[in-house]
Amino acid sequence: MNTFPPRPITNEAELIATQNRINSILDKGSLTKDDRDYLKILGMLVYEYEEKHEPIPTLRGAELLKALLEESQLSPQDLIPILGNESIVLEVLNGSYKLSENQIQELGNFFHISPSLFTDM
Repeated sequence: MNTFPPRPITNEAELIATQNRINSILDKGSLTKDDRDYLKILGMLVYEYEEKHEPIPTLRGAELLKALLEESQLSPQDLIPILGNESIVLEVLNGSYKLSENQIQELGNFFHISPSLFTDM
């Protein structure tokens, strides 16, 4: 901690340096209570910087569904049991099909997220 005291992150270079410091601590394996406390502080500094400078876009509807498929390494065909058939899946992914309340609930359950994120579809 003496070689890298926690300070607010003000630019990309400081962000990278802080992330590298976090990684080096995690790479050492067994962590002490001091290590965990230090990591928590560094993590909060990274989070604060990223919230101000790199906001994560909020995905909804078809864009969210496409991202979830990619992240889960699934194909559109994996949605057929929920949506009914391949034609409907493609229409949903193109944003040209309005989901039923039941389909919205099932997608939320399938991806373990709030069904309300699919209400724009």
